[in-house]
Amino acid sequence: MIRFEAVTKRYAGGTTAVDGLTLEAPTGQITVLVGPSGCGKTTSLRMVNRMIEPTSGRITIDGVDTAAIDPATLRRGIGYVIQHGGLFPHQSIERNIATVPLLLGVDKRTAYARAHELLERVGLPRDYATRYPAQLSGGQQQRVGVARALAADPPVMLMDEPFSAVDPVVRAQLQEEFLRLQRELGKTILFVTHDIDEAIVLGDQVAVLRVGGTLAQIAPPSELLAHPADDFVADFVGRDRGYRALSFVDGTVPVHVEATVAPGDPAAVVIERATDGWVLVAQAGRPLGWLATTATPSHVNPSDVALGGTLAQQGGPLRAALDAALSSPSGRGVVVGDDGLLLGTVVARDVIEVIEAQRHAAARGPGRPESSTEQPDDDTQQGVADPAGVGSPP
Repeated sequence: MIRFEAVTKRYAGGTTAVDGLTLEAPTGQITVLVGPSGCGKTTSLRMVNRMIEPTSGRITIDGVDTAAIDPATLRRGIGYVIQHGGLFPHQSIERNIATVPLLLGVDKRTAYARAHELLERVGLPRDYATRYPAQLSGGQQQRVGVARALAADPPVMLMDEPFSAVDPVVRAQLQEEFLRLQRELGKTILFVTHDIDEAIVLGDQVAVLRVGGTLAQIAPPSELLAHPADDFVADFVGRDRGYRALSFVDGTVPVHVEATVAPGDPAAVVIERATDGWVLVAQAGRPLGWLATTATPSHVNPSDVALGGTLAQQGGPLRAALDAALSSPSGRGVVVGDDGLLLGTVVARDVIEVIEAQRHAAARGPGRPESSTEQPDDDTQQGVADPAGVGSPP
């Protein structure tokens, strides 16, 4: 556990970067510091490994005051990841990753073997070990930066906007990979970002700081979205927080049986039934996208398939189901199972009905039955698709 106890950082010119900060980063969890520029996020992070010394207050790691530890020794026991990876450009990737183990006295063969293992763990081929940072993309460099931070197997990791310098697609991939690693390793992580969406995706708890370095609120993401402490937190989190809160609400949505056609297969019968001008293209049970047509072609050209929007997993977050429906060119979101195979489609009104039903159930409280029981429409099934793929679209 990392604990801040009334920590203040005041510079010689009179500027207060952090003011009386008290919070705990629990063991084995990700605590995200987020807030506007000038709120002291990075200063707070760098006080943990004493790259910046606090003016007053105390920071402890597992009950040990960091002020009582030699700074170099302290830093070697803490993983540290920054923007752009912070790699040494004149050293190979394996040497970059092995830096801290070698400083700790680990022999070169063991340190390099560990570096090769970590490359695979962060999703890079082992043959990247002999390359240099300039030969890697920005996203690959960030992966190496994470591998280097993990090399000495530190219990604590500090991460200062590590994914902010890459494009949105790579950033999402890095976030997903990072969460996978955390599930496997269970590190105590203090993570700084300026992006509230990233904070909500990654954090077990999120600490929102005000300008001047004071704590506005610390809470799990779902609580932060549902119950912001004040107008500042509400404004920072965003006025669309109700929609984003659906990321933490799971639900089973009514799935409509969907007619499909495979690329290259005769499509006359299916296309004739696509009365709204859209038919779903799937191959081996996996959705590929939507085909816009009012004709009856003899086959489907893959290049004519439009992007299908996002996919929703049955039983997953309601936000994903609603987004799938809203982002689909046909207005029907594609729902898949755990195996990625098509179950059917969902429309926005069905998701909203599930949301409303959950809201009413929460308002009634436990133990109070429904006044009436509604039956699903004839053309819907709860998570069951037509195995033959010949049902009519809703």
